[in-house]
Amino acid sequence: MKFRNLIITVMVAVLSMPGCSMLEEMVSFSRCEFRLGSAEDITLAGINVQQVSSLSELSLADAARITGALASGTLPLSLTLNVDIKNPNQARASLNRLDWIMLIDDEQIAEGTTNQRIEIPPNDGISTLPLFIEADLKSALSGKTGNALLNFGLNLAGAGNQPTRITLRAKPYVEVGGRSISYPGYLDIQNEFTSN
Repeated sequence: MKFRNLIITVMVAVLSMPGCSMLEEMVSFSRCEFRLGSAEDITLAGINVQQVSSLSELSLADAARITGALASGTLPLSLTLNVDIKNPNQARASLNRLDWIMLIDDEQIAEGTTNQRIEIPPNDGISTLPLFIEADLKSALSGKTGNALLNFGLNLAGAGNQPTRITLRAKPYVEVGGRSISYPGYLDIQNEFTSN
């Protein structure tokens, strides 16, 4: 709701500027819906754990590498989180920047910004924004036991690689007349399409 009010304010300023297509894209973006599409290339300590739910499913060498990293005081996690953006409008929408915070089981794991421009086609078109995420689970989840950290890292994606335990808090930006306009606050993006 706040974003729509912001759009009305910006529309008044933009109407006097050339480039009605920018205004159309901004209005279209205000109605776009977001969801977490998939989690890919999930690694712990450099070992792909995409289809692994327990340490016993790994080879002895891979299990030793992960437990060795944990014993040394770190547990590096990396993954690509694909965010699907759906445009129900009849006009194209676009996104110029996204600030994000990744949470797993309501624990903040990482945060970042992507400046990748994404255009979302009209009429229920969907575009995917890949976010490459790196974090050290040991420092992000200080106070958790080694087993809890391992289970945490090994169980990120559920059936079909759906990121069942992940929430992404996102602040999208659109560009209007050379100025970057942000969504007021953060959206919580999960597995089902939700609008801002």
